[in-house]
Amino acid sequence: MNLNKTSSPAETTNLLEVLHCAWRIRRYALRMGEVQGQGYVGQALGYADVLAVAYGHAMNFRPNEPEWPGRDRFLLSHGHYAIAAYAAMIEAGIIPESELETYGSDDSRLPMSGMATYTPAMEISGGSLGLGLPIAVGMALGLRHQGNSAFVYNSMSDGELDEGSTWEAAMSAAHHGLDNLICLVDINNQQADGPSTKIMGFEPLAEKWASFGWHVQRIDGNHLPSVLNAFDTARSLKDAKPRVILCDTLMGKGVPFLEAREKNHFIRVDPPEWKQALDVLDSNRPEGKK
Repeated sequence: MNLNKTSSPAETTNLLEVLHCAWRIRRYALRMGEVQGQGYVGQALGYADVLAVAYGHAMNFRPNEPEWPGRDRFLLSHGHYAIAAYAAMIEAGIIPESELETYGSDDSRLPMSGMATYTPAMEISGGSLGLGLPIAVGMALGLRHQGNSAFVYNSMSDGELDEGSTWEAAMSAAHHGLDNLICLVDINNQQADGPSTKIMGFEPLAEKWASFGWHVQRIDGNHLPSVLNAFDTARSLKDAKPRVILCDTLMGKGVPFLEAREKNHFIRVDPPEWKQALDVLDSNRPEGKK
C-alpha cells in the first residue's frame, strides 16, 4: 500500500487496502517481538486496526519529510506501544523495513519505549502515562494560533484514565474548544497491575468524556468499518469541541493462543511460538491483494 500522503487523507482508501495494512502491521510487530523474544506485542496486535486507519487513511503526512509543518501530529502517550507505532511507521514508509531487525538493540532508532530523540516522526517521548493529552492540548492550541489546519492525535491507554493530568487536560481542551484535537483511547482492560477496570473503575466512560465537553464515539476497535467511520466523523465534525474515540480492543488480536492468555500486557513466548504466530496470521491473510 502506497502511503505517500502530502496534503489530505486518501479519498480512494477502501476497506480491503486497510485490511491489508492492519495485517502487515501485525506481522511487523511480531517480527520485532521475535528479535528480542519479548515485548508489548499484545497491544500491537490489538491496536493494529486503529493504527492502520490512522496511518493508512486519516492522517496527513509526508513519509520522507517527518517535520513537514502541515503534518498531522500523532502523539504516542503510551510509550510502551512503540512496537505498534514502529510497525505502522514501517507500513507508512517512514521507517525502512530493514531497521525492523534492530528493534530494542543498542544504537537502534527503535527503542522499546517511544522516544522523540531517536525515531523520526515520533512527536514526543511517551511512557510517563498521562502526559500525552496535556502536551496534545498545548500543540493543538499552538497550531490554532499559527493558523495551521493540522490535527493533533493523542493516542493513549485505558490505564492513563487513572491519571489526574488526563482529566485536567480534557477539561482544558473543552474550555478552549479544540476541534483540531482527536484523542484515541485503547480500552483493552489490561495494565501492568491487572485489569484496568479493577485497578481504577472508569465506567461509564462515554458519559464521563461527554460531561467534560467532548464529542464522544465508542467503537469496536477491531472492526475496521467502525474505525474508518469514527475517524472520518471525528475529522469532519463542525462542532467547536475536541473529539475522543474510545476503542474497545482485544489484546493479541489475530493470534488466538495470544488472545487467550490471561496476562499478555508484556509477552514472552518460546522461540517456536513466534513462527506459529506468524503462520496463524499468514493463514488468515486478507484476500484480493498481495
